[in-house]
Amino acid sequence: MRILGIDPGTVNLGYGVVDDGQEMRMVDYGVLSLSRYARLEERLRSIYDGLSQIVAKHHPDEVAIEEPFAGCNIHSALAIGRAQAIAILVAANQRLPVHCYSPAQIKQQVTSYGGSDKKQVQEGVRMLLGLQESPQPSDASDALAVAICHIQQSRLDKLLATEG
Repeated sequence: MRILGIDPGTVNLGYGVVDDGQEMRMVDYGVLSLSRYARLEERLRSIYDGLSQIVAKHHPDEVAIEEPFAGCNIHSALAIGRAQAIAILVAANQRLPVHCYSPAQIKQQVTSYGGSDKKQVQEGVRMLLGLQESPQPSDASDALAVAICHIQQSRLDKLLATEG
């Protein structure tokens, strides 16, 4: 199963592609960097086009997206929500299942602690994917963490379903 993880934002949107087999394997990651001075509709169109290209290139089976953090200011939450909606639309156009996770859920799955900081998440991603160095920048690492979270949660759900 191939997962596209997304850390939404209207200036920097992180993405990470992870394969789930016997072990998780990082396929690709990066950041769609957009001009903060561009009009919102131009940035959203760039997000749509960029994510559409990533989906066409990597053919994920499912998409996992980080939900906006409730503690951030309302303008940030709205901007992140708009980017999240574009990501969901890209997935829906390809009939891909979408799963959303809170920042605390992602941190819990990657570091075993829901209150982890950015460095701890980056180190958890590095260790879980067997990488030599932590992925940079943090938006990309966060997107890989979202994909890892979904893989871990899917494994747990399957295990619980077979035991029940």
